[in-house]
Amino acid sequence: MKFREEFQYLRQIDKRKWILVVVLVAVTHLFCQTLMLPYGNALRSLLSESKILLPEKMSLSSGESSVVKSANVGDSLSNFDYANVLIDRVKSTDKGDEGEDGETDERVNEEEDVKLRSIHSVGKALDNDSDFVEDATIENDNLFDEVVDVDEETTMQNSGNQIRGSVLQNNNESRLDLSLEQVVKPNGELSADSELDANRNSVLNDAKVVSNESSNHLDHLPLVTIDEKNFIHTANNESSTRDLTQLLPNHGNHSLVQSDTNTPVKKKMRCMLPPKTVTSISQMERLLVRHRARSRAMRPRWSSECDREILAARLQIENAPLLRNDRELYAPAFRNMSMFKRSYELMERILKVYVYKEGEKPIFHQPIMKGLYASEGWFMKLMEGNNKFVVKDPRKAHLFYMPFSSRMLEHSLYVRNSHNRTNLRQYLKEYSEKIAAKYRFWNRTGGADHFLVACHDWAPYETRHHMEHCIKALCNADVTLGFKIGRDVSLPETYVRSARNPLRDLGGKPPSQRKALAFYAGNMHGYLRPILLEHWKDKDPNMEIFGPMPSGVASKMNYIQHMKSSKFCICPKGYEVNSPRVVEAIFYECVPVIISDNFVPPFFEVLNWDAFSLILAEKDIPNLRSILLSIPEKKYLDMQLAVRKVQRHFLWHAKPIKYDLFHMTLHSIWYNRVFQTKVR
Repeated sequence: MKFREEFQYLRQIDKRKWILVVVLVAVTHLFCQTLMLPYGNALRSLLSESKILLPEKMSLSSGESSVVKSANVGDSLSNFDYANVLIDRVKSTDKGDEGEDGETDERVNEEEDVKLRSIHSVGKALDNDSDFVEDATIENDNLFDEVVDVDEETTMQNSGNQIRGSVLQNNNESRLDLSLEQVVKPNGELSADSELDANRNSVLNDAKVVSNESSNHLDHLPLVTIDEKNFIHTANNESSTRDLTQLLPNHGNHSLVQSDTNTPVKKKMRCMLPPKTVTSISQMERLLVRHRARSRAMRPRWSSECDREILAARLQIENAPLLRNDRELYAPAFRNMSMFKRSYELMERILKVYVYKEGEKPIFHQPIMKGLYASEGWFMKLMEGNNKFVVKDPRKAHLFYMPFSSRMLEHSLYVRNSHNRTNLRQYLKEYSEKIAAKYRFWNRTGGADHFLVACHDWAPYETRHHMEHCIKALCNADVTLGFKIGRDVSLPETYVRSARNPLRDLGGKPPSQRKALAFYAGNMHGYLRPILLEHWKDKDPNMEIFGPMPSGVASKMNYIQHMKSSKFCICPKGYEVNSPRVVEAIFYECVPVIISDNFVPPFFEVLNWDAFSLILAEKDIPNLRSILLSIPEKKYLDMQLAVRKVQRHFLWHAKPIKYDLFHMTLHSIWYNRVFQTKVR
């Protein structure tokens, strides 16, 4: 009896142990499923034998049956991105899936749920893979204008616990081959973006062909409809974005995902959508003040005499004597003319720059002096040939210049139709690691006293992460792409038609002879320009709003004459926030009207753009004429005078002169470094 009781006691203990073991195994399994499943599925997706199930488009309201089809991963996943889409739970209403009593077979539903979770896991793994994220573009290199780019951070957002399960078609790109001579010497068409017009249709046709070829692999794949508003709007559904979305031409027909079952799912490129968030000029002002007060720059690892000189200069700038009038500068055009003048004088007196000799041509040390990206080339040439600021001993330098051309980087390394710019960024990463290993100066501040000057639209991506702490002078000064107000510099995008004579055709008619109220002509790049034309083309004789102008010398001169004889020159964004028309308008003494949300105007840290320009929100396009007419004549005359006064700050000279574009760019880099410097 005693033995029997002991045996039962041991059985109970063993039973508890087994239960405990089973529970631990189950918990471990669930934990591993949570952490490791995405990676496991991602690895299995690399195998050609792997199969996943993609749900077909469903319509529960119509009572139609839903089907799950099998697709080869090698034929589908490698060609498409995953995004968040709303998928209803797969339910079968087919009689063949029901039991004899008419109830749905639960086991079938469970298998389908497992398959959907597998799809979700693969999509999550691909989304988390930074190397997988494509930067698909359509670029017409021969025509030197803004490029189309896909925002890596743009994803389709859906509220709640939604299942990832639809395949989005990749945006394919077409790129025209260029010789080095073509890159350096673009053809001289009438305007910056009219250079793209010649091959624009062929590029788009090529893209459509590639898109159709890719869609052949999707003939057997389902579609999932997505609400357009869920894609465009941010979580808080900002009214400005909603308003701008309503302004899009043929808004009702421009759904982000086609509902036609014969058409593959399409993903809108970032450049063809309004921004999710908008940073107003007043918000930029507050950011500038805040970043001035609280620098985020790295504290140097060891002290330097150059740091002490910069800190002493900062005290002098902050306590600059008040200047009410100046013979050289126009006070209303500056935020604080006294501080600017004192800072400029100190720059001329003490600033020393070391230019790295490392780097091979054509990416390094080979400037482009003509075309849309000429700003980076002119600065490179004038900086490397400067004897006043450049020093040979890096220990005496306050700033370090990395003389590369973002335009030549793209031309030399980007692989046509690769949909990937990772090698461009990797090239600059290896360069920064090379100078960090050879010199000690990069590591002293984490690159905070190093700067670069780049005008290509891809520069924010190419310099991300590894050059994150550097001072970046960028034409694509977009706060949504990581532009740091108060540290980075908005570089004017200047379209130089003649490298020998960059001042050709300078100037314009006096205000009394400017009969047209507003003027714009150019290609339909991006989503904003079609909105502008839809509202104002051929709507008012005083609003000279055109599309692309014909090519040729006569048309080019006509374009220039329009700018010279108009009161306001409309400067809408293209594919990116920046536009060469801003400087073109100042060049021809026309008051610029900047329509580009999230764009930081050039030299924002020192110039008062309200004095010589209008900066309008994109949603204000329908009210453009009334806004312009509401400006009093006295105010317009003051603005036009200010345009003529600040014109000198936006001009290139073969031999730099005081307060010109070269010195203004260098000063803004110096100025931002002064207010970002920390002591050990």
